[in-house]
Amino acid sequence: MQRTARTLVLPIALAALVLLAGCLAPLQADGGANVQNDQQADGTLGRSITVSGNGEVTADADLAVLTVAVTATASSADEARAQVADRAAQMRQALRDANVSDDDVSTAYFQIYPQYDYSKEHRNVTGYQAVHAYTIEVSPDRAGEVVDVAVGNGADQVQSVAFTLSDEARADLRAEALNAAMDAAKTDADTLASAANLSIVGVHSVSTSGGFYPVDARAYEEADAAGGSTSFEPGPVTVSASVTVTYEAE
Repeated sequence: MQRTARTLVLPIALAALVLLAGCLAPLQADGGANVQNDQQADGTLGRSITVSGNGEVTADADLAVLTVAVTATASSADEARAQVADRAAQMRQALRDANVSDDDVSTAYFQIYPQYDYSKEHRNVTGYQAVHAYTIEVSPDRAGEVVDVAVGNGADQVQSVAFTLSDEARADLRAEALNAAMDAAKTDADTLASAANLSIVGVHSVSTSGGFYPVDARAYEEADAAGGSTSFEPGPVTVSASVTVTYEAE
């Protein structure tokens, strides 16, 4: 009889362990959310729900960032530099006359480099090119006008045109995106808690990530001989935010 009893006890004990393990396993949900049991500092067993939420806000750009450059090629580096300096001064004055503040114009980069002829056995220096590139910040509705002013007064390269957000607008939209992400996370947490017969009682931790996406307009319409002007049609700028929230549940 004792031998039979021992044989029966082992399967019963194993079944109990399997059942207990099933009760303690996290309840999984799509999107990375889960309900799990956490060991508290006082030794008691608590529960938490971790979910992710995304928020996205779009708005019209309130800032255009232009990069234009003045270039010159000459037989000496100093001559190339001098030519660029003269043309850059002409462009800067034209921008002032067009009511573009000096505070909105800054040097992006400056370089002088040799040009070579590789057609012979040994390369030969044929001249030097100087480049002075500027970043210009204006309102989006003035972007085409300012490109025309720069190109008509010394600039011979338009390297990029981007439509983006000012710091103030970006901060406001970031806050909206974060609120939307938190709302999405809370909705998922409530749904998951209801499915697990739990209630959300607080927030344990929150982490966030995300950014914004400026709209590039690299190509532009050149003014034609009849005096046509450059114009742009920027699209909306998107600001996004993602949050991961761990809620306390009971």
